[in-house]
Parts: sequence; structure tokens; C-alpha cells
Amino acid sequence: MKKLAVIYHSAHGHTAYIAQHIAEGARALEDMDVHLLKAEDLTGNPQQLLAFDGFVFGSPTYLGGVSATFKAFMDATGGLWKGHRLKGKLAAGFTVSSLPAGDKQSTLLSMFVFAMQHGMLWVGNAILPEQHSGVPYDEAANRLGSWSGLMAQAGHSAAADSFVPGDIKTAHMFGRNVAQALLRMGLATALAA
Repeated sequence: MKKLAVIYHSAHGHTAYIAQHIAEGARALEDMDVHLLKAEDLTGNPQQLLAFDGFVFGSPTYLGGVSATFKAFMDATGGLWKGHRLKGKLAAGFTVSSLPAGDKQSTLLSMFVFAMQHGMLWVGNAILPEQHSGVPYDEAANRLGSWSGLMAQAGHSAAADSFVPGDIKTAHMFGRNVAQALLRMGLATALAA
């Protein structure tokens, strides 16, 4: 059994909504114990991260980066960094903004750098954009064409569940892909032992 934590901050519910769908996708695999955790609940005790084999980090994109709450969580892991305690764990990331681009790439890059500094192994978004095969744009998986992590778009001031079907489909597929990578990594480690 592998333990995966989907760690997120969500001020208006949009990022939480995508986090839930990522977790659902990951839970579709057997031998996967998936936990949804708020970043702000881990800031005071980042040692809780040691119980997990992998992480999916999520934050809204605010002014081209992670939210202050998510950054506080990242900064709180400094003690774990000093001992390289998260080295070798799996990591992936996702973000939500109200515009199709919205500088989401820089948010994913900050998560990537965070994971690399901890010595984690990054899983990108291996989903081909379905609109290229004739699926209507709003229904297409990876319609925003992100490879470094999952990107989703929610309308400004829209309800938390106001995503197009393609973004929800992408979240499920992304969660499943990360879980599959975690299971494959565990198998490879077992075979090498």
C-alpha cells in the first residue's frame, strides 16, 4: 500500500475542487491510500509529510506564483530539507487561475523547484490534448496544453465547481497517472532490493 497526499491551498474553493478530483483519480487504483490535506494544516508540523510516499501539490496562481499560504507551507519544510528527509519521494503539481494562461507555468515551476530542492522525483502531465483528435475544446483532457503539471481554469468569481468537463476529466486522469507512477516506483524499488 502506497500513501499519497494531495496537499493544497484553496481560498475560494476552486483549487480544493480540483484536488478532490485528483484524489478520486488516484483512488481508482488498488493499493493506493490517498489523503487530502490543506497546506495551512501542515505548516505547523511538516513532519507529517514523512508518512507519505508521494505528494501532489496544489495552489491557485496569484500574481504569477503560489499563494502566500502555500508558500508558508513550503517554507515550513526547511528543517526537512536540511536532513534531506523527503529525498526520493514522488511529487507532482497543479494550479488553477481564472484565465487560460494566467502565468500558471510559473506557479508549477515554483513547485518543481521546491520538489527538486528536497530531492523528490517529479511527475509531469503525460496527457495528450484531446482537442487534436476532435474532442470539443471544453470537453478535452489537457485542453490547456500543460506538460509540467495540471492546469485548470475557473471563471473569475465563479462557483467552486464551475469547471468545464475537460478540466475535471484531466484532474481524474492526472491523479491516476501520478498514482500509477508511485506504484511503478515502488515496484522498481522492490525489484532492486
